[in-house]
Amino acid sequence: MSYKQIIYNTPPAPAINSSLESGTFRVQTAQRPDNVPADKILVRVHYLSLDPAMRQWLTAKRSYIAPVEIGAVMRGQSIAQVLAVGRDLGSKFKVGDWVTAYSGWQEYALVGAKEAERVIIPPGGRPTDALSVLGMTALTAYFGMIDIGRPKAGETVVVSGAAGATGMVAGQIAKIKGAKRVVGLAGTPDKCEFLVKELGFDAAINYRDPDWRKQLKEATPEYIDVYFDNAGGEILEACLARAARNSRFAICGAISQYNSAKPQGPASFMNVISQRVTMKGFIVFDYAKQYSAALQELASWLTQGKLKRKEHIVPGGLEAAPAALVDLYAGANTGKMMVEVAPVSEALKPSAKL
Repeated sequence: MSYKQIIYNTPPAPAINSSLESGTFRVQTAQRPDNVPADKILVRVHYLSLDPAMRQWLTAKRSYIAPVEIGAVMRGQSIAQVLAVGRDLGSKFKVGDWVTAYSGWQEYALVGAKEAERVIIPPGGRPTDALSVLGMTALTAYFGMIDIGRPKAGETVVVSGAAGATGMVAGQIAKIKGAKRVVGLAGTPDKCEFLVKELGFDAAINYRDPDWRKQLKEATPEYIDVYFDNAGGEILEACLARAARNSRFAICGAISQYNSAKPQGPASFMNVISQRVTMKGFIVFDYAKQYSAALQELASWLTQGKLKRKEHIVPGGLEAAPAALVDLYAGANTGKMMVEVAPVSEALKPSAKL
């Protein structure tokens, strides 16, 4: 039986070209293995995670992870179902299990024990939470806010990319931790309304409004104590200009700069000195030993209704992934963006229900 894979075809220049005929990626077919090696499991991908960091994975030479090689299956994480288990892994996995897997962009994958994790569903949860409010994006928000931001009662917290998978969780954590004021920046009126009415942000600013800098000033009358940055560029510049004394800036991402031929840094950098600002970049993998405890706390908040979810699921199968990734950088999503590779109706029975 053959299946499809998305292959990294040619480097972006600098933006990703979503054409599967002449663009950054191409489709190829492979044969599904009849025999599963003893140390592997065979999984079928159902939901594919799309993440801003993927642009960096294509070209970054000196980063936290090696770039994807030309001709290789595009890197990515998924929610998948176990179809077959190698004899050495029978105590850890069983057929029908839902797992998060580093499967890459393909319909089926052979993965080892370190590349897959069984999905444990808390009360009120669902398996797709393992890519969103209980996944890597939520862990990124958790450690960036808890370890670097450290919001306290009475403080003002600002989050850029606030309606995305990481930003929406970061802002909610700030509220849970007692921040006096949480302000989000997003790219549409609908996203801003979602942040305030559904997630409990105190204010939300559409950075596409001509007067967004004025709105930011009005929304932060006591300046910014904690800034969680997913955007970089002009938004980082404006927030640094509003930095409070001894503020903490958690630098998570810079989605506004990923497709830029010449990324720009903040001109108001002298505020780091005058306001004694701490700016720290971080990668979620640095906290791997703390994942379990963090996920327990996130699951508790989810069960208690303190943490809310939002998913943006793109239909169309594996081939929809390149165009959806381009849409991610254009801000098309509210919440966690995933591609539906295979409908749940095709899952093995009996199995966990999505």
